[in-house]
Amino acid sequence: MSRNISLNALFINTSLKKKASESHTKLLLNAAAGIMEKADIAVEHLHFADYECAPGVYPDMTEHGWSKDDWPSLWPKVKAADILIIGTPLWLGEESSLCRILIERLYAMSGALNDKGQSIYYGKVGGCVITGNEDGIKHTAMTLGFALNHLGYTIPPQADCGWIGEAGPGPSFGDETEQGSRVGFDNDFTQRNTTIMTWNCIHLARLLKANDGISNYGNDRNAWQDGERFGFELPHHQAR
Repeated sequence: MSRNISLNALFINTSLKKKASESHTKLLLNAAAGIMEKADIAVEHLHFADYECAPGVYPDMTEHGWSKDDWPSLWPKVKAADILIIGTPLWLGEESSLCRILIERLYAMSGALNDKGQSIYYGKVGGCVITGNEDGIKHTAMTLGFALNHLGYTIPPQADCGWIGEAGPGPSFGDETEQGSRVGFDNDFTQRNTTIMTWNCIHLARLLKANDGISNYGNDRNAWQDGERFGFELPHHQAR
């Protein structure tokens, strides 16, 4: 697929670390972002903890009792991104609390439609990067992949990657050892899956962009509201 197709990717890190520079998840996100930048894709990083995004499932939670909500200012970045990569650490085998808030806020916008009458997320690609020192990569990838897909994102094959160390407390991805090496950096499985995830997101995003997204036949909500049923009919009851 031609590199002439202009794409942009948004990497959202939902680490609980207040400073992005201290985030282990950010290191693996950077690896994926580096591949995209070499593929001429415009990349932007967003550290979710830098903002005060209230929990909730409405576009602006200040209209529902919260004194502050930064989500409305972040939404244009999410809306403009052809590719969304969510990064999260693992805690007790699950995604971070900030990651759940992000999913809630993405859900809050799912009622918006694109100019084809589809969910605003149609034609966009999603993937995830997960790090930790406990089990849960596949479980969390399943949770995030389903959430993004249900909202309208298209999920390519093998759209997740991650790194976990030995079970139990221990070093996190990128921690420096006494020998001066970086924990997890030599893990071929992590390197391979990160590369596959990134390129599959790129390939699919280019395909969708080149073909004007997904056909709106059968998923045009405006047409459905106007009475179009795209071939659907209830089965006739047959007495036995």
